[in-house]
Parts: sequence; structure tokens; C-alpha cells
Amino acid sequence: MLRIIAITKRVLGDALGHFNYDDGWALSSHIALSALLALFPFLIFATSLASFLGAQAFADTAVHLIFDTWPDAIAAPIAREVENVLTIQRGDFLTIGILAAAYFASNGIEALRVGLNRAYRVIDTRSIFYLRAQSLAFVVLATIGFLIVSTLLVFLPIAIGIAERTLPWITPYTGTIALWRISIAALIIVFALIVVHLYLPAGRRKFRDIVPGLLFTLVFWVVGSSAFAAYLGHFSSYASTYAGLASLMIALVFLYIVSAIFILGGELNAAIKRYTDARAKVPR
Repeated sequence: MLRIIAITKRVLGDALGHFNYDDGWALSSHIALSALLALFPFLIFATSLASFLGAQAFADTAVHLIFDTWPDAIAAPIAREVENVLTIQRGDFLTIGILAAAYFASNGIEALRVGLNRAYRVIDTRSIFYLRAQSLAFVVLATIGFLIVSTLLVFLPIAIGIAERTLPWITPYTGTIALWRISIAALIIVFALIVVHLYLPAGRRKFRDIVPGLLFTLVFWVVGSSAFAAYLGHFSSYASTYAGLASLMIALVFLYIVSAIFILGGELNAAIKRYTDARAKVPR
């Protein structure tokens, strides 16, 4: 037991120490701001592509998929603004404006890459053109994934209704469409975390190498967002301090917390890898 405590203390101390040494706090700010700046361009690009393909109900579903996993106090103001932007009719798919939106959305991916490269202590020697193309490919793949999920969610109530009429005994287990949306959004987050840890930073990692950081990230995202939501509900004075900018500041602080936890997950994976490599070199 004491040995496990000592190992945990060593690994966590290494991860936190490197997080501070690797400018983790500054990188968290960079990722938070880049994520917020990338959010609207991504949804504009995704909605334009969906409309071009005939999926007119995409915007509402995409907003739910992204914001249903955020605490209500944080998500509601931003979600309203996003919905206002996405309800503007556009017929300009594949014009310069939409291509620019895709490019700016890819900046959010680049910010994640920088954070993970620093966390894993790797130097990216790949071509800048390759890296940008990969980021744009991530944006397109995320859009296609959201499009597929939104299409499934359109037909989900129909499928559930047919199933309940055919097999009445499954009714207590089908849940609501909101529950399905939240569950699917959670699965998307887990899948996205796996993909970015495996493929964004330079070098190669096995799935088992990233599991500790993934679990850490998911658990502390829930803890951190819940604590921040509780703070907003009981102690916050953002509205009186920032007036009309309150919702923006709340979103930035929330994304800053989420980004710091995300980088710490990478640092934890790297710290565990350093420990296991050091142990492997010790003569038996």
C-alpha cells in the first residue's frame, strides 16, 4: 500500500511539475481562446455542409450534442448565441467565407496539438502543410460524424416508437431523446479524446499508454465543471463585474479549466511512461 502511495505521489508530482515547466497555464489559455474562436466557424462550416447535403435539422442537433455536456449555467447563454448565428440562411457552401470558417475551425485543432506535443515532450518535424491538412481533415471528419449522428437522432424517435409498439416490455428502458443525446455526446467526447491523443501529437503511442490520461481527463472534467457551475450558482459576480460580457467570460473560464485538465491528462500519460521506462532500465 505504501509503495502504491509512493509511486502515485512520484508520478503525480512529475506530471504537475512538468505541467508548470511546460507553460501549461499559458497553453490552457491558448487552447481555451482557440476553442472559443473555433466554435462558431466550425458550426457555420458544418451547418453549411449539412444544408448542402439536405440535412436542414443539423443545426439544432449539433448545438445539443456540443452543449448538453456543459453545465446549464455555462452552456445556455453561448448556446443561444450559437443558435442565432446558425439560423441565418446561407447558400454559400464552398465559397471563400465557408472555406475560411473551416480554416479558422482548424486552429482549434492546432491548439490541441501544441498542448499535447508539449505534454508528451515531443518535437513535431512534420511539414506545416501536412499538419494543417490533418487539422482540416479532422474538422471535415467531425462535421461528417455530427451529420451522421444528427441523422440518426432524427430517426431515433421513430425507431423507438416502432420498438415500443412491437415490444411493449422495453418501454421502461428506452429513455428519452434528451438522454440519448447526452449519451451519444459523451461517447463522441471519449472517441474524440482517443483520436487526438493517438494521432495529433508527434510520435506514436499505444492505446494502453493514453488510458490513464483519458480517465483522469473525463473524471476531472466532470468534477471541475460541476465545481465551477456550483460556484456560478452561489458565489459568482460575473454579471455585475462584466455586464454584457459575462457569458463570454464564463465560457472562457470554463474552457480554461477544461483545457488545463486536458493538458494534465497528457502530462500524466507522459509521467507514467517515464516512470515505467525508468523501471524497465533498473537491473532485476
